[in-house]
Amino acid sequence: MLKMSKRNTLVCGVATSLILGCITGQAVAATDRIIHDAEYYIIEAQNGEKWAADDKILDEKLADLRSKNGGKPPNIIYILLDDVGFGEIGMDNLSVIRGYKTPNMTALAQEGLSLNRMYTEPSCTPTRVAMMTGRYPIRTGLTEAKATLAGDGLAAEEVTLAEVLRDAGYYTSHVGKWHMGDIEQAYASNQGFMHAEFPIHQQGQLAIMGRDMEDADIIRGVDVSRQSQTFTLDKLFTPDPAHMVTGVELRDGKLYEVEMEEGEEWTQKKYREMNERYQRNALDQLSRLAKQDKPFFLNYWPLFPLSFVQEHRSKYNTLNGGTMANILVEVDEWIGEIVAEVDKLGIAENTIIVVMGDNGPFLQYEGPTGQTDRIYRGGKTDHLEGGVRVNAWVKWKGVIEAGSSAEDIIHVSDLFTTFARLGNATDAIPRDRVIDGIDQSGVLLLGESHGRRDYVHIYEGPTLKSVVKNKYKMHLPAPGTNPIKAPIFDLYRDPREQRPVDGIKYGPWAGGQFVAMIKRHMALKQKYPDRPATHGIPYEGIENLRPESKKIVEIFMLGLPQK
Repeated sequence: MLKMSKRNTLVCGVATSLILGCITGQAVAATDRIIHDAEYYIIEAQNGEKWAADDKILDEKLADLRSKNGGKPPNIIYILLDDVGFGEIGMDNLSVIRGYKTPNMTALAQEGLSLNRMYTEPSCTPTRVAMMTGRYPIRTGLTEAKATLAGDGLAAEEVTLAEVLRDAGYYTSHVGKWHMGDIEQAYASNQGFMHAEFPIHQQGQLAIMGRDMEDADIIRGVDVSRQSQTFTLDKLFTPDPAHMVTGVELRDGKLYEVEMEEGEEWTQKKYREMNERYQRNALDQLSRLAKQDKPFFLNYWPLFPLSFVQEHRSKYNTLNGGTMANILVEVDEWIGEIVAEVDKLGIAENTIIVVMGDNGPFLQYEGPTGQTDRIYRGGKTDHLEGGVRVNAWVKWKGVIEAGSSAEDIIHVSDLFTTFARLGNATDAIPRDRVIDGIDQSGVLLLGESHGRRDYVHIYEGPTLKSVVKNKYKMHLPAPGTNPIKAPIFDLYRDPREQRPVDGIKYGPWAGGQFVAMIKRHMALKQKYPDRPATHGIPYEGIENLRPESKKIVEIFMLGLPQK
């Protein structure tokens, strides 16, 4: 374990001009070390000896677990739910303020480890990029969630968790939402997954843009037949969700759109059928994978509970009555089915199950969905705690203590590095770029206070908006304003970030510390610059494009600079 002298530690914080040399020179001199963000080396210098002792115990523990399973590392099932913030699931003692219960997720929490300080990114695509690459999305050029044709996506040069585990002998399978681009290199089937079925886009297309949704006043303008088009020259400006590619599946090495015929309309019924198909197929994949003589990584990302049209399915009616509230109860049953299937297949003692949300609630639709920012302020797209704090649980029968919890800070990118270590695949993590994800195996296997992170940088799209360190959080001031006005919050005393006046009480010491932290973060980018966005032709590599899909791609490409 690399150590830094007190002098070198101090030099790292003295001036921006010295930071880069300190981090990229002395602290990351060994080529076999994973390159982390600057802040990691500050805390490693103070905790390296403890971490080295933990690593020895962890290595022995993981080797023993593999030995008991014929030399195989554990299976990994990762379930990521859309737009559910902290306190919305798995905490039935809060049902009095929610008006619904999720008993299966509550049971999962009681049977495993609750990660009570899990940070994600503020919206769908960034969280998924961070989990799959172990990197802040800003480093990958993929920082926004897009619903229509964009002609961009996750670059082939990024190394995903699926690739890392596949190369270590895992069978990798993805079912459900993907949302990392509409260009060929970005597809799940080209990012390390041996089995892949997913929608090319996301719920902006599938759950919001249909005519059913306009009937429910969730969206306006998508049904051009409702208003005169006298002066409309661009007939494709208003996108028809049925004209975009919907769900695709990998079959014999080729990608096909499924369950959608030429001229067919996209409806809420089609959206529900897609979700039910993914649940059935996730269970089918689980059964198939359990019979193979190799470990597996099953990445299941449902599109539900995100739904906006009231379906009146009485079995799932709740006191809340919102569309997402009702469907959360249904999705909770689905998760219960998966956990039960793991037990039924007899693989529970060598299978890690992680369930979590991807960001806070979609507050722009808090009326029909029944969601609110209940505990933390803010929701989807916000750098506030309500936008990036979610419930997360880890179950590993007989290995992780049932009913345990941890308040160590975890960022979703940490799952990349942690799963790689648990899968005996750390050597496959790239060493030529910054990996923000920290190995948090200690929290999972040794318990609370064995974490290796006390900080998070929070971006909204490409802009750094706030920084968390320990229990403190600073909101960056707007450009051109006096930096002394930057609000600083004690998240235990002011979890809703509503008393900026308190910042003056922390500012005299914390302000300068936060500024130095931000400088270190930015300085490292001089050696490892953020990747620019990766562009291409939408829908390439899909074998059976419908005529309407070909047409919108043709028009889209006409609008780009021509060679």
